[in-house]
Amino acid sequence: MNNFRISLAQINTTVGDLDLNTEKIISNIELAKSQDSDLVIFPELSITGYPPEDLLLKPQFIQDNIIQLEKIIPVTEKISAIIGFVDAKSDIFNSAALISNKKLEGVHHKALLPNYGVFDELRYFKPGENPTIFNINGIFIGINICEDIWHNNGPFVKQREMGAQIIININASPFEIGKRKIRESMLIDRAQSNNLYIAYINLVGGQDELIFDGYSTVLNPKGDIIAQAKSFQEDLITIDLDILTNKYINKPTIVSNNYIPNNNKVSKVNKNNIDNLLDTNEIKDLYQALIMGTKDYVEKCNFDSVIIAMSGGIDSSLVSTIATDALGKDNVYGISMPSRFNSKTTINDTKELAINLGIKLHTIPIEEIFNHYEKILKNDVPNWESNLVAENIQARIRANIIMALSNQENLLILATGNKSEIATGYTTIYGDMVGGFSIIKDVYKTNVYKLANYRNSLSKKNIIPQSIIQRPPSAELRPNQTDQDSLPEYIELDSILNLYIENDNNVNEIINKGHDKNTVKDIIKLVDKNEYKRRQSAPGIKVTSKNFGRDRRMPIANNYTKFIFNNIHKGNK
Repeated sequence: MNNFRISLAQINTTVGDLDLNTEKIISNIELAKSQDSDLVIFPELSITGYPPEDLLLKPQFIQDNIIQLEKIIPVTEKISAIIGFVDAKSDIFNSAALISNKKLEGVHHKALLPNYGVFDELRYFKPGENPTIFNINGIFIGINICEDIWHNNGPFVKQREMGAQIIININASPFEIGKRKIRESMLIDRAQSNNLYIAYINLVGGQDELIFDGYSTVLNPKGDIIAQAKSFQEDLITIDLDILTNKYINKPTIVSNNYIPNNNKVSKVNKNNIDNLLDTNEIKDLYQALIMGTKDYVEKCNFDSVIIAMSGGIDSSLVSTIATDALGKDNVYGISMPSRFNSKTTINDTKELAINLGIKLHTIPIEEIFNHYEKILKNDVPNWESNLVAENIQARIRANIIMALSNQENLLILATGNKSEIATGYTTIYGDMVGGFSIIKDVYKTNVYKLANYRNSLSKKNIIPQSIIQRPPSAELRPNQTDQDSLPEYIELDSILNLYIENDNNVNEIINKGHDKNTVKDIIKLVDKNEYKRRQSAPGIKVTSKNFGRDRRMPIANNYTKFIFNNIHKGNK
């Protein structure tokens, strides 16, 4: 039996801030040394931050990241450390360095480069080809990186054959709803079927649209989770492993030595799509993800405070609440911009919410400005009172006002549109779509309500007034308007959207699941028609398996829907 003490340093990196990232690495090495650890491990590309994207095309960036690695080496006296960085040979590699007692012992190059969804690593990196194992204090270690462990025949297979007793897998694995369950199931299978300890270190924090949830995990050869770091926050956990002659299960069957696929054949791991039926833990994780994503985006973009157009509706109320939880009440400014169509109820609800949150609320009525537009355009726009032009003008007036205050006070605007609205184009371009960041952009409307109720459950009194949650949703841009004047009930709409966007179901498949044929066709037309709007929208936090932008990249000029519907009319399937 050998006692092996390992520390997992789950840190929040910032892309491009090489000094800050290096400082965090060094401070955690010192902390692990104070705990007498044999080994401390860090996430994928921990020196550069993840994903560095086209910074990787800058030779100086690559050189600077190697210089930072060299600064870390002298700090590793009497300890070993595994650190993610970019290695440069004739090509560049997504790499993990093993440093032991002030010496660079070796480097693992990531073998399996993901090129699906939010990942495009083949754009930058060359895959590694020669996995090896390392001896640390008499314990044999196999090092691999993120995607390397998601495939049944990844490099850990060869490392196991070579005698590895522990697999160290360093990660930047983005959050999405349900991902934790899938990830843990995969790790349990890898540990059990290969009779190995696995130490899985994950990045934590927000980077642009991506959220990294942490949950770094250590498993024994039985597949038991024996240690796990916190979620959505930095953490360092230390655990002693009793390395035995493996007696937990029968010797595993050798799968294959030929584990490296051709570049063009790196396949996406089958991660089941998650529908909108979220359990309590998933809602909790989702809310924490939105808080972290908001906080990190604002701070990493060097803003101090945000401004939000507060209408008294559920979306802006949730966004204001998340922002306050993320940034503190002194850094959130609300602005109410009522028109003739806003009811006293929604105006009062806005004030009540601001009081509950403790944030500043400024009111600038838009009625006078709207009257001027009406006077100028009424002769050129028939039926002004019921025309969509008049509705959109109100949203664009508000956009001008909030942009002016943003410019004046250096406040980041948080847009308030949800995924259901953005998917169908039920939003005004250059109006309520205006913003620097859109934090519920990937949250379906049905989940907006669940998040609001969840947040209220955390406090003794309702932060978001119940009247906001219970009232039929309305843009309040014309008399007695509700969202359902233009859209199906959200529970039906979100089901159709989930099938079409997340699952890529075709028209007939969606209809066969019990949805009305005409409703399905209308919604699909709206989704495809409004790609041009989404392409101009603010970035937002990814929380589903297929967000708009990084995951779902549809051409704007696209007549495939027209082709499909023409063929349906002809009776073709």
